[in-house]
Amino acid sequence: MSATRSQSIPAATGHGAAVMAGFLGWTLDAFDYFLVVYCLTAIGHDFHVSDAAMALSLTLTLAFRPIGAFLFGLLADRYGRRLPLMMNLVFYSVVEVLSGLAPNYVTFMLLRALFGIGMGGQWGVGASLAMEKVPPRIRGLLSGVLQQGYAAGNLLAGVAYFFLFDRIGWRPLFFLGGLPALVAVFVWYRVKESEVWERTRSESWSHLFRAIVSHWKVLAFMVVLMTCFNFVSHGTQDMYPTFLKRQWNFSARTVAVMTGISSIGAIIGGTLFGLLSDRMGRRRAMISALLMALVVIPLWAFAPSMRLLVVGAFLMQFMVQGAWGVIPAHLSELSPDSVRGFLPGFGYQCGVLIAGTVAYIEAIFASRTSYSVAMASTAATVLILAAIASYFSRERRGQAFGV
Repeated sequence: MSATRSQSIPAATGHGAAVMAGFLGWTLDAFDYFLVVYCLTAIGHDFHVSDAAMALSLTLTLAFRPIGAFLFGLLADRYGRRLPLMMNLVFYSVVEVLSGLAPNYVTFMLLRALFGIGMGGQWGVGASLAMEKVPPRIRGLLSGVLQQGYAAGNLLAGVAYFFLFDRIGWRPLFFLGGLPALVAVFVWYRVKESEVWERTRSESWSHLFRAIVSHWKVLAFMVVLMTCFNFVSHGTQDMYPTFLKRQWNFSARTVAVMTGISSIGAIIGGTLFGLLSDRMGRRRAMISALLMALVVIPLWAFAPSMRLLVVGAFLMQFMVQGAWGVIPAHLSELSPDSVRGFLPGFGYQCGVLIAGTVAYIEAIFASRTSYSVAMASTAATVLILAAIASYFSRERRGQAFGV
């Protein structure tokens, strides 16, 4: 359906609060995830394990995200978006706080698996609620804003690490993870249920499962696309602080500043490319960002000076998250109304499951060569694959929902 016709459909109301809830939920999810990234070497030191063993905790979190997407996605399509979103926020708040109390490596790994369930459930429910409420003409722009909650969480984690880590260590940082419970209160009082879901809800569980099975081809493509995109994001982000510590011997504060700069680039890039996708189409915006990221790799991984390294870090995440800024709108538009709570989130998190090995792969590869070579070669490969997958995607910019 054309953008012109979709604009003739009355826009859903209350999209500001829905986007804010989705943004905050995803921000605090990412905040906790990136605390592990920043504190990886310190946690490993306390538990007497290697960088590779700690990188496996990131892989474990990513591996359990499809379970959360499956459970909360089904609940979102059967019972509405609000209640599962609030349940999810409270659940991962508790797990975040407990992560700071973990007495040993095994317990910490168990809690990271549980956190993966919460993290996996948040994105699909929050994105479906927000994207169903925003006007189609600015869906790309607000998609970019919503998705950059991930970069904002990275930035907040970097700020907390910069100001607090040297003073209090890594454990108290996780106690800040109780904040998502406040977002649940915000959802309860300020966010209204999706009108699209109310018009297109499944009559029973059997109807819902039949609808999911009937759209298996759409789900399969989402898994392929999201596998490529998650290889891109996690391959350029998760081991980057470790790269700065091991390759450049930077202090904790310098690492936090560098990663914060890259997160600012991500927020700007994601919002800008989301806006551009409203004008040039979802596919063209994603492919353009991915190919430009490919050009940035030499500066990002092999910069001869710190000044150029800063530029490379900023530009890489500007492009990577530029492509990602289009994803909430694009997957929502590819998904049928009756399964929008389930398909995008589950497809996304299945892609995470496959791509979640990238941090461990990079750590092993780096132990035999260098972090620069490991990260540059990985980034080049996955950026090309993501651009190819994006090319074969369908263009449904401005697709009307619930009609």
